[in-house]
Amino acid sequence: MKALLTVVLLLTALSTAGQEQHAWEPLLAQVLTADDAEAATWEDTYSLLCELEQQPLDLNTVTREELEQLPFLSAQQVEGIMEYLYQYGPMKSLSELRMIKALDYAQVELLQYFTYVDDDRQEPSFPSLNDILSYGRHELMGNVRLPFYEREGDRNGYLGPPYRHWGRYQLTSLDHVKLGVVFSQDAGEPFFANRNKAGYDFYSYYLQLKHLKSIENLVVGKYKLSAGMGLVLNNSFGMGKLFVLQQLGRSTNTVRPHASRSQTGCFRGAAATARLSSSWQLTVFASYRQQDATLNDDGTAATLLTDGYHRTETEMSKKDNTHAIDAGTRLLYRSGAFHAGATAVYTHFDRDLQPQTATLYRRYYAQGNDFLNASVDYGYLHHRFNLSGETAVNRDGALATVNSVSVALNGDVSVMALQRFYSYRYTALYARSLSEGGRVQNESGVYLGLTWCPSPALKLQAYTDYAYFPWARYQVSQSSRAWDNLLTATYSRQRWSLTGRYRLHLRQKDNEAKTALDNQTEHRGRLSFTRRDLGRFSSTTQADAVVTDASGERHWGYMLSEAVSGQWDTFKLATGAGYFRTTDYDSRLYVYERGPLYSFSFPAYYGEGLRLHLLAQVSIGRSLSLTAKLGYTRYFDRSTVGSGLQQIDGPSQTDLDLQARWKF
Repeated sequence: MKALLTVVLLLTALSTAGQEQHAWEPLLAQVLTADDAEAATWEDTYSLLCELEQQPLDLNTVTREELEQLPFLSAQQVEGIMEYLYQYGPMKSLSELRMIKALDYAQVELLQYFTYVDDDRQEPSFPSLNDILSYGRHELMGNVRLPFYEREGDRNGYLGPPYRHWGRYQLTSLDHVKLGVVFSQDAGEPFFANRNKAGYDFYSYYLQLKHLKSIENLVVGKYKLSAGMGLVLNNSFGMGKLFVLQQLGRSTNTVRPHASRSQTGCFRGAAATARLSSSWQLTVFASYRQQDATLNDDGTAATLLTDGYHRTETEMSKKDNTHAIDAGTRLLYRSGAFHAGATAVYTHFDRDLQPQTATLYRRYYAQGNDFLNASVDYGYLHHRFNLSGETAVNRDGALATVNSVSVALNGDVSVMALQRFYSYRYTALYARSLSEGGRVQNESGVYLGLTWCPSPALKLQAYTDYAYFPWARYQVSQSSRAWDNLLTATYSRQRWSLTGRYRLHLRQKDNEAKTALDNQTEHRGRLSFTRRDLGRFSSTTQADAVVTDASGERHWGYMLSEAVSGQWDTFKLATGAGYFRTTDYDSRLYVYERGPLYSFSFPAYYGEGLRLHLLAQVSIGRSLSLTAKLGYTRYFDRSTVGSGLQQIDGPSQTDLDLQARWKF
């Protein structure tokens, strides 16, 4: 506690820290569910939005594919922007977005952060080397997390120091060139030691060139891809159920650099998108990369690992012990309102992938050395409705298909329906699409969504999603079902907004004897009130609650939290406090918390305790900014925090995050 008070006083006295807070972050937090946070797919979307904010899109030269990177735009809204530009020519200012009927108030406000207008721009052409250097913008960033505690692994078990640190250098020039390197180290991993002879445990490096004659987009280094509706290829962004409702089921075609510190889910090599004609577009990619894996006794790979941890001798022995070659192509045809695409991806591992199929739910996991997936996607877009879908097969002929239709009944109401069928024999290593089970496999379902704006101030969104799993799943030894329902309402005025959310989730799991399925019911609710522009201040008061019923046992929890922020010329201060109480881990709660740049925090709370945080930001001139965030969690129901090598001998946990950012 002394450490906490010392740092608080130091922060307050020095008035330290940072860059501008992402004003869109609370909006992102509103569409995340507990399932999204657990799957961590939201990190990809958050990283993408951070990148787009730093390098916004010029609306007067933007392509359809670039607009489709924005997850909050539906197909009709993308088409509305493109149609406006075609009909009226270059925009003079962003205020013209309000004249596009397909855009509502929320989309117009969000677009302010990720787009700009340059009415003097000419048709995009690749600049000379002299222009690249003259107009280049450099960014150098460093981050470190200092723990005010000692874990069991820090005393005996971890190979490296207890400090998590990462950094990035990036050069962007005009809208054509992006060059960067990211380096990252988790707490406990060796630094310039063991197998990390090059220093950091993870590096990502990339060069992106855009509008290079007929090549619209070229990325060399580490990159991510998405195609169609994600049945074959999507390691670029998350597919949460509220995001799907916002996008109204549209497809994507994206190649982008891997500029985040996530250590998995990317390719290494080159990818390029070329414009063959006004209607035809071709994307090709090739990759060679290392992959962490748990090995069987015979040297085959049992499990491909995605956590990226290399803190112990056991974890380090699994680092980069498997290699993969990937190659693929996508051909896209677009004419008027119609589009069709074909995607194929081939992967070869240098080790046989042999999961433990004796366990029933792993029976149809991907197996072997060579994998091939192919799909066709299709769509028709009208200003009133949108039809889209994708159908895919794997090397064994197993099928996966997803199809959606969305209709704008009038300016205030839109509805959508989405059907999916993923065979339990279908496997795709890089697939990510709408699912209840978290995999594009062993699932069929129907999703219905509704968005209604009865007035400019009130917005209602709801969905219901029914899923059926014909084969066994983790903790479910037979076919099962799930039903997910959510209703959210937001009432906004100029200086305040009130948001309410209720979610009912029904699932099935094995009973203790594994002789039958138990029904599990989960109720989650949230009420949030935000007040803005109180002089220099804004505040958010929030209440979260959960009640679950599993095997006849009831679990419950709640959290009350308050966040207040203030802004002056070059200085910002934000603080928050929350009290939580839950019966156990099964009734845990997720609450958004403001963090430094590129650090979106959505932690889980369970048990009984108090959470406090303080974030301070200061800008020094136009180039340098500093950030510090102190987080303190005190548990009232335990004498230790965590378990195993992560155990802290004490009831509290305090961390200090420091960030420096230099733009030149």
